This record gives sequence, C-alpha cells and structure tokens, in this order.
Amino acid sequence: MPLLASSRHEVGTHSHPWLVYVLAPVLAIGLQSFLSLHFPAFDLVDLPLLVTIYYAITRREPVTATIVGTLIGIAQDSLTHHALGVFGICKAIVGYMAASLGVRFDAENNGSRLLLIFAFTLEQTAILWLLQRKLLGQPFAWHWIHELLRAVLNSLVGVILFAVFDLIRHRE
Repeated sequence: MPLLASSRHEVGTHSHPWLVYVLAPVLAIGLQSFLSLHFPAFDLVDLPLLVTIYYAITRREPVTATIVGTLIGIAQDSLTHHALGVFGICKAIVGYMAASLGVRFDAENNGSRLLLIFAFTLEQTAILWLLQRKLLGQPFAWHWIHELLRAVLNSLVGVILFAVFDLIRHRE
C-alpha cells in the first residue's frame, strides 16, 4: 500500500456498527478514569485521545471528527480537575487534524499510525499547555522526557488498539 493516497476514493473509508461508535468512547473514558484513579502510572495512556484519533483517521470526515472529538473531550473534562472544555478543545483540534491527514496518509499502515499517534499526543499536550498556562493562567508543568515517554507509550498502545478496532469494522 502506498504511504500517500491521491484521493479520498483511493483510500476508502471504514465504518463500524453504530454500537461501537457509542461504546468505544464511553468505555475509553470509563476505563481511563477508573484505571488512572487506581493505577497512577496509567495516567500516561490517554484512551479517549486514541479513540478520537482512530475515529478521525478511519472516517476521514473532518467536521464529524471535530464534533466527536469535542464530545469525547467534554465528557473527559467532566471527570477531571480541568476546566470544562479544555479537553474538548484539544480533542476537537486533534480530531480535525487527524481526519484531514487521514485523507492524505495510508491509515492502514502501522508505521503511519505510530507516527500520527506520536505527533497528535504531543500536539494535544501542547494545546493543553497553551490553554491552561496562557489563557487560563493556571500552572501547567511541561517535562520533555515525560511527554516523549507518554507519546511513545500512547503510540504503542494505539497501534494495538487500532488493530483490535480493525477486526470489527467493515469496508464501505
């Protein structure tokens, strides 16, 4: 498969049963909050972000991915100490960019997925830093090693999670 596609038709889109579109974000948010509460090391993995990226790069519809990212982010905000809407804004931007790039890149390739997840994890953290530190005036620590480790871990977990999601999809 080529790394770059020349048209949306050439790449194709994928869909899942409607139940998956509802359950995957709910399970991701629930697992994220439950596991982070009981296992602080799990805070490095961002399951709602991975679901947002997967939905965006497989559906390749920027507007829909923005809305889905916003809804997932706001639901995640409601379970965290962040201001309501911070994760919603972050995931909306990530969803839009992932869907836009999903049209141009081969989203089936694990190498592409690894790089995209790595970049979007860092992008979400940069947007979160910008929103909290510069706009809200709240403290937000940025540790490069921690963020790089987080991006690598999210990339590895994301490739595995995406393979599981690929098993239950059908091609349009």
